[in-house]
Amino acid sequence: MPFSLSKYGLIGAALVLCGCASKPADTVQAEADNMSAHYADSRDPLENINRPLWDFNYDILDQYLLRPATVGYMTVVPKPARKGLVNAANNLNEPASFLNSTLQAKPNSAAISAGRFLVNSTLGIFGLFDVATKIGLAEKNEDFSQTLAVWGVGDGAFLMIPALGPSTVRDTTGTVVDSLYFPLALLNTPLSLTRAAVGALDAREQLMSMESLLEESLDPYAFIKESYFQRQQFKIYDGNPPQPPEPEIDEAAFDDLLDDLE
Repeated sequence: MPFSLSKYGLIGAALVLCGCASKPADTVQAEADNMSAHYADSRDPLENINRPLWDFNYDILDQYLLRPATVGYMTVVPKPARKGLVNAANNLNEPASFLNSTLQAKPNSAAISAGRFLVNSTLGIFGLFDVATKIGLAEKNEDFSQTLAVWGVGDGAFLMIPALGPSTVRDTTGTVVDSLYFPLALLNTPLSLTRAAVGALDAREQLMSMESLLEESLDPYAFIKESYFQRQQFKIYDGNPPQPPEPEIDEAAFDDLLDDLE
C-alpha cells in the first residue's frame, strides 16, 4: 500500500480531535501545553527573547531604515560600482579565510584564498575587481565559526541580534575572532563602518527576491531561522551537507488502524 502523507495526517488529526472531544477542557489545554513544550526547538532556548527582537529588526529597522536605504543605494549607485565595493569588502576577508582553511586542514582552500588575496589586491586594484575568479580561483569563504564546527563545537543558542539579524553563540564568537585577523584588525573606525555598511546593503539587496516568500510564510521568524541553519550547514560542509535519514513508516500498523476504524 503506497505511503500517503495526507491519509496519515488526516487519521492523526481525527484521532486527536476525537480524544479532545472526550476530555475536559483543562485536560486538553494541559496536553496542548505539554505538546508545545515537547516540540519546542532545542536550538532556540531564547525564543521568547528572540521573537520580539525579530519583530524590532523586521517591522521597524528594516521597514523604516535598512530597506529604504538599500532601495536608495541601488537607485543612486550603479550595479558595477556596487559590485566593486562588495568585491573590495570581500577581499579583506581572504586572509581570514586562508587562516581558517589552514586550521581546518584544507590546504587547497588555503592556497586558493592566499592566491585570491594576492591577485585581487594587485591586478584587481585593491579588490575592486574579482580577477581571481575569472582565472579559476573561486572564493572559498571559510570563517572561524566553521572552524569551530569542524573542531566539534556546537552551535550554541540561536540569537536574534538587534540590527544584525540571526546568529548563534558559535557564529558570533567566530565573527569576533575573524575581525582580529589582518587586515581587518588594522582598519580604523570609519573604514570598518563603511565595510559593515556595504555588507549590510549588499545582503539586503540579495534578500529583495525573497521578500514574497517571507511575506507568504505562516511564521516569518521560523522561516528565517530555518534558512539560517540550512545556510550554516551548507557552508560547514562545503555545499554537501549530510542528508537526514528518511522516517520509517510502519504501513502495516496504519492498515490495521484503518481496519479498526471502519
